[in-house]
Amino acid sequence: MNFAISADGKISSTGKRPSGWTSPADHTRLLALRSTADAILVGKGTLVADRMTMTVPGKTVQPLRCIVTRGGSLDPDLPVFQKPGGAIHLCVTGDRAGEIPGATAHHTTLPAFLGTLATDLGVKHLHCEGGGELVRALAELDAIDEFHLTLAGHTLFGGLSAPTVTGIPSEFLPRSLDFEINHFEPRDGECFLSYRRKPSEG
Repeated sequence: MNFAISADGKISSTGKRPSGWTSPADHTRLLALRSTADAILVGKGTLVADRMTMTVPGKTVQPLRCIVTRGGSLDPDLPVFQKPGGAIHLCVTGDRAGEIPGATAHHTTLPAFLGTLATDLGVKHLHCEGGGELVRALAELDAIDEFHLTLAGHTLFGGLSAPTVTGIPSEFLPRSLDFEINHFEPRDGECFLSYRRKPSEG
């Protein structure tokens, strides 16, 4: 996982402000993390709001670009479908989405899609960039090994309906997940942090 959060724990404003509100150093870190991945995973809402290309500049072999959607149409004019990069795979968990030229649609559940990435497509390192609902689903599956976080102390979003890393505040996760910090780097109003999942006891 890789996220930026405001000083009050939000990943965006109530109006769903797109990315770009953190420093150039944070963006550089994002690209560095992407460059180590076999595939990048995002939810449809994040893809549309941030108009992502899901690519790594200068990388010869680009990571797969994986989009999770409940269904409905995806605009084929979105940047991700227009810019050359890794193969595009859609995980459609609900109603059938409209076909996108050049994209492979998988009509399945999120756990099954993760299995397909690992067993059929050779993905060993999957890098997720949101949104909160997708992260919550992955957390409920205990499918998060590392969490990279930029704490942006320079920004306060506020608002009960502003999303957090696990979506709009609601019920707690079914159980706690234990992580340990393995990187701490404060820099000009931001702090870059990395956490690693602790093995379950027993």
